[in-house]
Amino acid sequence: MKKVWLIGLVFVLALGLMAVAAVKNPDTLVVATIGDQNTMDPAWCYDTASGEVIWNTMDNLFQYDGESTEKLLPMLATVVPTLDNGLITQAPDGTTYIDVPIRKGVKFHDGTELTPEDVEYCIERAMIFDRSGGPSWMFWEPFSGIKYGGIEDCAKDLAGVDDFSKVPPEILKKVYDEWVDPAVEVKPGNIVEFKLPKPYPPLLQILTHGASWSAIYSKAWAISKGAWDGQATTWQNYHDPERENDPLYDSEMGSGPYILTKWDPGVEVTMEAFDDYWAGAPAIKHAVIKTVEEWGTRRLMLESGDADIVYVPRQYLSQVEGMDGVRIVRDLPALQNAVVFFNSGVTEGSKYVGSGQLDGNGIPLDFFADVNVRKAFCYAFDYQTYIDEAWLGQAIQPTGPIVKGLAYYPENSPVYTYDLAKAEEYFKKAYDGQVWAKGFKMTAVYNSGNDQRKTALEILRDNIESLNPKFHIDVVGVQWSSFLDALVGGQMPVYMLGWLADYPDPHNFVVPYMSSTGTFSGFQGEALVNLAKEKFDPLIEKGITQLAPEDRRATYAELQKLAYDYAIDIFPVQATGLHVERTWVKGWYYNPMRPGTDFYSLSKSED
Repeated sequence: MKKVWLIGLVFVLALGLMAVAAVKNPDTLVVATIGDQNTMDPAWCYDTASGEVIWNTMDNLFQYDGESTEKLLPMLATVVPTLDNGLITQAPDGTTYIDVPIRKGVKFHDGTELTPEDVEYCIERAMIFDRSGGPSWMFWEPFSGIKYGGIEDCAKDLAGVDDFSKVPPEILKKVYDEWVDPAVEVKPGNIVEFKLPKPYPPLLQILTHGASWSAIYSKAWAISKGAWDGQATTWQNYHDPERENDPLYDSEMGSGPYILTKWDPGVEVTMEAFDDYWAGAPAIKHAVIKTVEEWGTRRLMLESGDADIVYVPRQYLSQVEGMDGVRIVRDLPALQNAVVFFNSGVTEGSKYVGSGQLDGNGIPLDFFADVNVRKAFCYAFDYQTYIDEAWLGQAIQPTGPIVKGLAYYPENSPVYTYDLAKAEEYFKKAYDGQVWAKGFKMTAVYNSGNDQRKTALEILRDNIESLNPKFHIDVVGVQWSSFLDALVGGQMPVYMLGWLADYPDPHNFVVPYMSSTGTFSGFQGEALVNLAKEKFDPLIEKGITQLAPEDRRATYAELQKLAYDYAIDIFPVQATGLHVERTWVKGWYYNPMRPGTDFYSLSKSED
């Protein structure tokens, strides 16, 4: 009997060892996705691929509570400020002070200890860095009382000039002394104080994990690398650099659970566990993000277990359904959209506009300044076919830039429908009939590997070309980092890009899409900027300062309607999210504010 028991024990142990062995590389987690990283600098970062690395290597003052987008928890702070706990106070003139106690004993990856001065430096550096099309507007709005969208606006206003290069040195120093420096101060008791001219409800979310631009890194390290030296008289030398000239472009010194050990752009990011992480060492010791644009390769990696989490385009979902050892999580509510953008001010030398003239062999650089062209494109898009084919019906057509799921979503705002007769009508009106008579040629651009965006642009191309044999649109995919460079350079006349909420408020969608100083306006030409200044900006400021919910609802409905009236872009889809992983991955959770995989929450084991 004893012998039988021993044999049984050996058999059970063997099964256990087999189960363990079935988990491939148990201390390593590999994500295979599309889209390569653009930067490692929080002050530059405004894309999810880069944000995913920053999320794992750096911490913020606050963090969301698991899947919640409303409840905040302390992170590098020790408590979340509120009016009730006395850490948020208001003066009679509306000036608002937010005191944030900073956690002690937190170590950066070089072993030095995080201080309130590091927090002050990182936020102030973001304000002076303020690169074109970057995230710094989210600091300038609250800290200027919505007076300025960036540091150049502030400097030009104080100097009374229209050209930033003509701002004199004494005014540049004044900008720092009067606007940047008072915004963030260190107080006794390990406290950082934020000063706002008036209340700005989303500020705490702007400082929360997932907001890459407010991630905290070492001040001493940054200065040693050649970043801003913290002086009032030098900030202009560190403002709006070229990406490759940013000294923090390719390295990090955060306090997060992972240390960046290798970045091979367009190929792979590797991170190693930081065992001295203040919240405890990670279970996953080696974190890898691979850029694999070809779906077939990603599929094989998932099937073989060489990748633990894989990006799966919706149209290929059937290829992984029923795959052994694979888990699919569906219908994830997403606060994001994908948009076809029009650029009415393409830069000289663009390779995407043909001849650069309205002569049948190209388009003029301001082609999309004519609202009739924009409306024709909007009517030429087959919204339902796109949703059915690229998203398998698991998406909606939003009513404009504000997405469903946010407060004050304008449910009943008008939308464009697929109507080729209308498209033809507006093409014939465009440029006094010259567009229809002469035709045009251009290139529409998407980031390679994103087959859903490719499908959208191909649908648009096919429908427009069917209207007139003189209409020609090429659809081209480029690598993500090259796409972002072309975006910032204003080179693309038509392109598709998505927007993920920076924080869960409609203000965060109307600003990037509709403000004259918004993220996308600088990439869409002077015509849109001028339109925004006249029609959109006053309403945007009104919406963020209104306190009554019914007033905000009316304002955002008006903005959504204006986006339709002026056909600023094509808003084809708001989809639900999808996640595919090996079943041995444990601990994954969904939060729409997270830019990618939270490796710290994960482990690998068989059930």
